[in-house]
Amino acid sequence: MSTQDTADTKMVRSQIARRSVDASQLIIRCSHGIVYLTGVLRTLRTAADLDLQKEMQTISSILRSKAGIRDVVWDVTLRT
Repeated sequence: MSTQDTADTKMVRSQIARRSVDASQLIIRCSHGIVYLTGVLRTLRTAADLDLQKEMQTISSILRSKAGIRDVVWDVTLRT
């Protein structure tokens, strides 16, 4: 993993941590400007009525607006 990929992964973790989702079972990997998110994505207990599909779209938009990020690929199981 390159230094830039490591920095991108750290930035992605930081951005996802700001959202109302439980990403503790989410594997985050960045490679050449493409973010790969795999695993399980859940809502936080305090945000039980959150629409996870909409939240994924919001996260994708935020990440794509960051320098160096070209695309976001989701391969997750959604749990509420």
